[in-house]
Amino acid sequence: MRRHLAFLGLTLTLSELDQRLAWATTERPGATALLEHVLGREAAHKLEERIARRVHVSGLVERKALEAFDWSFQPKLDKAFVLELARLDFVRRHDDLVITGKTGTGKSHILKAFALRACEQGIRMRYARCVDLLDDLHAGLADGSYARRLKAWASPALLIIDDVGLGQVKKRADEPTAAHTLYNLIDRRHSKVSTAVTSNIALSDWGRFLGDATLTAAILDRLAMHAIRIEIDGPSYRQHVAAERAGQRPATSLPSS
Repeated sequence: MRRHLAFLGLTLTLSELDQRLAWATTERPGATALLEHVLGREAAHKLEERIARRVHVSGLVERKALEAFDWSFQPKLDKAFVLELARLDFVRRHDDLVITGKTGTGKSHILKAFALRACEQGIRMRYARCVDLLDDLHAGLADGSYARRLKAWASPALLIIDDVGLGQVKKRADEPTAAHTLYNLIDRRHSKVSTAVTSNIALSDWGRFLGDATLTAAILDRLAMHAIRIEIDGPSYRQHVAAERAGQRPATSLPSS
């Protein structure tokens, strides 16, 4: 039996065979109930493995869930609208999504939760911080793999570009601007697949960050055509948590001289 389970790839059942046989001996389930119990656990295990593999390949390091989002801290944010977007129908429509707001307002939390749901739904997704994505494409210029890297970033059904405006865009004198690099990517994806972006700066400041106002305008023009816009106008949750922790720390007295 163990050989058959190994051949069929039923790894969970193989590892738990003694427990499953003991359960069947004690509970004496019918044939249908026994198969449902064993195969149901195996199917759930394989699904979780597939999701974990998709998350790993996507570049998503931190898993976030909308169930953990503190909606009360951002009362101006339309919860019902965000939950509707979390169905990911906008991805199937090839719409884009742009979320703006100050640092710490929950933009990345929302998109990371969307990214996890994409993996759960079997939607091909990639995630990257803006500066890391640009660094990867610029590295391709140096080693001759630019075309392959650009194709890899352009192909997923959902590409999440996090934290535009945060960090330093690295660039050598002989490299194209970040705006040129990002334009090539967005232009390839435009109207074919979905791109979701968070920005810590106003869209009007993207030109300064990306290094070319004209190409940045072309990027925003393409994003805006099919984009859903969310502006999170609220306080920083990170600063709130930091302040709470500071308030909970016991006061320390200076040693007497």
